Amino acid sequence: MLAAKEIQVVIIEDFKLTRVGLRCALNENKDIKVIAESENALDGLKMIEKLNPEIVLMDLGLPGMNGIEAIVKLRETNKSIKIIALTSHDREEEVIAVLSAGANAYCLKDIDPTKLSDVIRDVAEGVCWLDAEIAEKVLRAFPKQDKIMLLNSNSRSGNQVPLTEREYEVLKHLVSGKSNTEIAKELIVSVHTAKAHVCSILQKMCVNDRVQAAVKAVKEGMV
Repeated sequence: MLAAKEIQVVIIEDFKLTRVGLRCALNENKDIKVIAESENALDGLKMIEKLNPEIVLMDLGLPGMNGIEAIVKLRETNKSIKIIALTSHDREEEVIAVLSAGANAYCLKDIDPTKLSDVIRDVAEGVCWLDAEIAEKVLRAFPKQDKIMLLNSNSRSGNQVPLTEREYEVLKHLVSGKSNTEIAKELIVSVHTAKAHVCSILQKMCVNDRVQAAVKAVKEGMV
């Protein structure tokens, strides 16, 4: 049996204790390896250019260039790298700014290390991930009256996206911020099956990732 491919990670975080904790926790996984760390964005971006990791854990409250600015800068030169924003803040405007800048995931720093490892694996596979609380904040970015209007004018029966009943179930879990693993547990199916449903949903909704699907689902009254 082939060994799991090692996921290489770079951490950009200004607090040394946090960096050490993240490195120790992540390196306990056989398939995840922290290959470099930086306390600021400028040095971190240089490391990323040199080492080309799969995943970047990006703190937002960095000295000098902040995390959002660093994400924008990184996206200008590297479209494929996966970026996980890791922060203690959950303000709605910050969440929207980070996702708009090009982050693939937004995690709060109190996330369980085991959960963070799962997020890294999902993001490495192309999944966009949001903490459940963060997902709610993204959805709140749309005015309440717009949601009500859309829900009243666009029922499931009139919706143009041809999702199956099972896909609607998966979509509801996706909107709530659940990962493929969590969706699989909720629906009592394999992770592979859950992932297949998510891929089908993204294709049918003509969106590129889970965040876009969640936002579109709420805007169009699908859930």
